[in-house]
Amino acid sequence: MGKFISFSLLSFLLSSLVLCWFPGGTARSQDKTFTNSVGMEFVLIPSGSFMMGCDSSLEECHDNEIPRHEVSISQAFYLGKFPVTQAQWLAVMENNPSKFEGRRNPVEQISWHDAQEFVGRLNAKEGHNRYRLPTEAEWEYAARAGTDMAYFFGSDRNELSRYAWYAGNSGEKTQPVGRKLPNPWGLYDVYGNVFEWVLDWYGKKYYANRPGTDLKGPSYGANRVLRGGSWYSDAGICRSAYRSYFTPDYRFVTMGVRLALSLDQ
Repeated sequence: MGKFISFSLLSFLLSSLVLCWFPGGTARSQDKTFTNSVGMEFVLIPSGSFMMGCDSSLEECHDNEIPRHEVSISQAFYLGKFPVTQAQWLAVMENNPSKFEGRRNPVEQISWHDAQEFVGRLNAKEGHNRYRLPTEAEWEYAARAGTDMAYFFGSDRNELSRYAWYAGNSGEKTQPVGRKLPNPWGLYDVYGNVFEWVLDWYGKKYYANRPGTDLKGPSYGANRVLRGGSWYSDAGICRSAYRSYFTPDYRFVTMGVRLALSLDQ
């Protein structure tokens, strides 16, 4: 584990030397956070390497979470500090599909295609093409935040209520973002509240190929991947390694999104 943490920290320091410019305001890549035109906050995620997948010595692994394999993220990027909220979705899409209404609650009942339309409109609004869905590997790398256990806080699921809204404490609905403790890299609601769509097609046995750098999933498929668990999930689902999937046109009250923002090269 030590080499992955130290490499990530070194990459973070190196990435701090690069300048990055954003429409509507200036942000440099050494800035740890950035806020865009609709109030979405982003956290800088350094490049680095990590062990992706499930560790059977720490958690009960599903077949699609193994084998564990080393993955490198070669480029630093920004990731949403929170899942996209209903207020942010409304500002871009001019509608709110959510069942559990609340401006600071995460948007839900969105499909993968809906999330991609949101990305497209937000890019057009700000005059660039750098907003996107994170890859599955980027999501897990950021969720783990340099840690190597079942959860970023350890492997004791009894601690989950401090960090996530899930079946054990959610009251059977979403909750406003940012009210639980963040992970070590400053990301909130990584587990629970809503599942988060990511870019990748789902492949049950894709990990067996042990791809190593900038993993982007299979080139085709029937389903897209979601990560993180939701307000409806038990603690065994709200883990860093857990993988869920549905067809990209499917909508449900547990499904939301967190955006990535590529650095301007």
